[in-house]
Amino acid sequence: MRKLSLAHALPVLAATAATAAAGPALAADLNVSVEIPRLSGASYHRPYVAVWIERPDNIAVRTLAVWYQQTANNEGDGKDWLKDMRTWWRRGGRAMTMPADGISSATKAPGRHTVSVAGSRLRDLPAGNYVMVVEAARELGGREVVRVPFRWGGANTARATGSTELGAVSVTVTR
Repeated sequence: MRKLSLAHALPVLAATAATAAAGPALAADLNVSVEIPRLSGASYHRPYVAVWIERPDNIAVRTLAVWYQQTANNEGDGKDWLKDMRTWWRRGGRAMTMPADGISSATKAPGRHTVSVAGSRLRDLPAGNYVMVVEAARELGGREVVRVPFRWGGANTARATGSTELGAVSVTVTR
């Protein structure tokens, strides 16, 4: 085995240091803004909503939020209806145990809501192109999926808009 001299080792050390320095830069924060529109109707029910990251090939990477009825009522436990968010359920929701710490919470009223994820929770997410998926399903209502392509690994903002169960959805990656 050949020994490297200090002159040969310095470029290798410099490249390693540059790679290590790039790691924290990728530990950016992620903010997802989700608008739940106010719908008129005699029997309005708040939607169940799931927010997750997928690779461009539709493989789920991480669930960020699930909003559902967390108390039982005369119709049963709210967990029983999570499967109504069919896309999320099939891509990984059925494997999750609810409630999930830091992910699940109660349904939200109409308005704009934000899911903020610290970069430390996503430090193992490689830089690249992803899709933020937001799915909403409502009792006696409809179901809608909004997909927002975004880039992880640099500051950027992407937006899309739903047409029935969801309004504006935006994804912001900050350094």
